[in-house]
Amino acid sequence: MSAQLKSVDQLETFRRETRAWLEANCPAEMRQPVTEEGDVCWGGRRWKFKNDAQRVWLERMAERGWTVPEWPKEYGGGGLSKEEARVLREEMGRLSCRVPLTSFGISMLGPALLKYGNEQQKREHLPKIVRGEIRWCQGYSEPGAGSDLASLKTRAEDKGAHFLVNGSKIWTSYGDKADWIFCLVRTDFSAKKQEGISFVLFDMQSPGISTRPIRLISGYSPFTQTFFDNVQVPKENLMGELNKGWTIAKYLLTHERNMIGGMGTQRQTPLSQLAIKSIGLASGKLAEGTLRADIARFEMDALAFTLTMGRVMDEAKAGNETGAVSSMLKYYGTELNKRRAELAMSIAGSEGLKFDGQTQADIAPVWLRTKANSIEGGTSEVQLNIIAKNVLRLPGA
Repeated sequence: MSAQLKSVDQLETFRRETRAWLEANCPAEMRQPVTEEGDVCWGGRRWKFKNDAQRVWLERMAERGWTVPEWPKEYGGGGLSKEEARVLREEMGRLSCRVPLTSFGISMLGPALLKYGNEQQKREHLPKIVRGEIRWCQGYSEPGAGSDLASLKTRAEDKGAHFLVNGSKIWTSYGDKADWIFCLVRTDFSAKKQEGISFVLFDMQSPGISTRPIRLISGYSPFTQTFFDNVQVPKENLMGELNKGWTIAKYLLTHERNMIGGMGTQRQTPLSQLAIKSIGLASGKLAEGTLRADIARFEMDALAFTLTMGRVMDEAKAGNETGAVSSMLKYYGTELNKRRAELAMSIAGSEGLKFDGQTQADIAPVWLRTKANSIEGGTSEVQLNIIAKNVLRLPGA
């Protein structure tokens, strides 16, 4: 990964070349807004491309390593400096290019692999993540271990050449579609709970693994419960040291919380435009002053959060760990997303409650789904405790 600062002339040259390449290589269909689930490409063995343009866009970006532009070239990444990566994001935004690949491998496992994985694991898994060949899911929460994750009970017994895994995980996002799982297991049953946990990787097609879908009130859910019944996991799939997985788990959680917090910066139709379209105002002005003020306040807060998120991400890419700051981003980003959904419902009024496939039909399910945003990845209450203790250093926190 290049750590050298680029001169203004070098960056301008890179910008011109990047703009020209994107204009020539990003299909027109990949410059349209994301409107449905299939528009987001997750990759993996079983992924079915929505159209040829989606496949071509992923292949072209992956060939340059630009699905993960700042990862090292030796692992399939783009090897760009943080300044170059910012230019790439800016030019993609200018052309409204879609992100070519969305992946828990990119947003969560990859950073942990780069920091804690051995060379064999990096060379085995990172290039496949870059190319979208393997789709990953996360095995953390359990029926009796949610916010108190260290209470997990899934066991991994040492059987010589392999671990024998038994137990279950819950809220496994896309567990029924993933190819591999990164999973926390208990390998020392007598140690203090945080000290007996290990971090393992294994194929979801391994004998003894099954999943059961979990349906949400919104009518849609990516979640499953995942069951392990005498699953054999090769010893070489242990990441980091035995019984030291909690350190990796905490590091990965900072990236997960950054990812979840990022939903507060997602590009969506501005609420002001949504209001004008929904209410059908010829003048383009909302008569209700309170709603106008709420929308303006939200959009200012959203812009401020986007700028904050960008600054923190730049600091992280410069080598500064986000640590407990990720809890601030997760808390505010998810609460902001909930505010947006509440305002969208207020704009739609009774029309927003419809589930009949009409124009407003998507508002109510989205509103319901946002309620879970402040639970997943650690509840808002947990994040506030972390902020109080590790950021504000409050006494007794």
